[in-house]
Amino acid sequence: MKLYWCENTRAFRIIWMLDELGQPYERIRVDVRGGETGENKSDPDFRAASPMGKVPALVDGPVKLWDSGAICLYLADKYPEAGLSVAADDPRRGEFLQWLMFTNAVIEPAMLEKFMELPPKPQSYGHGSFESMIGALEKGLKGRDWLMGDRFTAADVLVGSSVHVLQQFGLLPVITALQGYVARCRIRPGLQKALALDGVTKK
Repeated sequence: MKLYWCENTRAFRIIWMLDELGQPYERIRVDVRGGETGENKSDPDFRAASPMGKVPALVDGPVKLWDSGAICLYLADKYPEAGLSVAADDPRRGEFLQWLMFTNAVIEPAMLEKFMELPPKPQSYGHGSFESMIGALEKGLKGRDWLMGDRFTAADVLVGSSVHVLQQFGLLPVITALQGYVARCRIRPGLQKALALDGVTKK
């Protein structure tokens, strides 16, 4: 299994995920900021897995994936013994998928608007405002250690990675449920490893 990655990209989520799984893999750095001549940018396996030339990209035999959410779901389902997924016949599978997709579909668009200090606009109504996103997350975590209760899953890798970034940039509200959640995420060895590769230290 090969993971194509670069520092300070969404690839750190997959490094965290793979560490949680305890699965061996080859990590290959791609200089995504160096144009078409960047390191490993022309690697045929990378280009086959990521037609847009973005990371993360995963190659696992015949399987080639390039979206962080898709990669996390694929890995969680492939290794059910790790307990990071919810079985298809489990009534809570839908809730698991909802939180798994929350980062890319809701958190990131709202977070970008917050970073850019953009005023609310009609185009935002689909994913919701930053405040409504925070409210939904607070409600989902109330009385829980993790998004699925007392069990850490791939959904926490995705959401936890974004909540960590919010805290790094001073945008995470001082809300007990959220502060406690990010603290629990940040003591996990997998996230610590991913952040070390990114050159990030705790604040």
